[in-house]
Amino acid sequence: MVGFEHSSDAGVYRLDAERALVQSVDFFTPIVDDPRTFGRIAAANALSDLYAMGAEPRTALAIVCFPSQRLDAEVLLEILLGGAETVREAGALLVGGHSVMDPELKYGLSVTGLVHPERLRTNAAARPGDQLVLTKPLGTGLIANALKAGKVAEDDPRVREAIDSMAALNAVASAVFARHGVRCSTDVTGFGLLGHAHEVALASGVALTLRSAALPVFELALELAEAPLGGGSRDNELAADAFTERAAGHSTPHARLAADAQTSGGLLGCVPPAALEAVLEDLRAAGVVAAAHVGEVSAGTPGRIRLV
Repeated sequence: MVGFEHSSDAGVYRLDAERALVQSVDFFTPIVDDPRTFGRIAAANALSDLYAMGAEPRTALAIVCFPSQRLDAEVLLEILLGGAETVREAGALLVGGHSVMDPELKYGLSVTGLVHPERLRTNAAARPGDQLVLTKPLGTGLIANALKAGKVAEDDPRVREAIDSMAALNAVASAVFARHGVRCSTDVTGFGLLGHAHEVALASGVALTLRSAALPVFELALELAEAPLGGGSRDNELAADAFTERAAGHSTPHARLAADAQTSGGLLGCVPPAALEAVLEDLRAAGVVAAAHVGEVSAGTPGRIRLV
């Protein structure tokens, strides 16, 4: 049903009239020092692909690259335990995995879920008039880089806020979208909000408008974004120049965070206009307090984004 033709969050294979298999894989290097927290974040990040497609997670396989001559086996155990905790929280089973010796530590999951074919969400179903809702704050990329550089500490409450967000599943947001008939969503990860929104717009044959002042952001990230972006976020910003129209003089920290390379970010949903208020109300009532109405879908050049 879904392959790699639209840069989708997961591949989808129809089993029968009532079941479709949804599969994805993701793994990366540590972004926090605590190994169990790293495991939780990496697992939540991988499972997010299933939630973006409207699927319920069923199984997961662990993928580990581990420098066994440099790190103690206890570190590996803690990572695996953290990942297993998040898989259980998602209602899925960790059924195995594979490990290799590697100079650089990496961990993640191959994940599988199920969805009714008629309730499948894709990144190619946005329609003019749909309203854009984002469910987690932006800025985890800047915060993670500041943490690696020793500019902030992991026990800083502002850092813990971002860590807790990355470790949180997108299960509630996915369920609310399903309940209100949302047919198009994606999760916001490494290509940043602009990059993933562009994929939605291109696959759907529409244009998008994003309001930078409406974007939910971490306050610490807003401070860090006073300076020019670096690393992957800067790459995202440069790549976005090809498809983004920015309002004159529009280079605020909020706008910069639209390009920030996220880890385990929120879902970006294209919500039917009649359902917008109910979706926001249900998300906030369910504890997704950062959920925000950040823009809309319109007819226009496919893939084009207007940042205002």
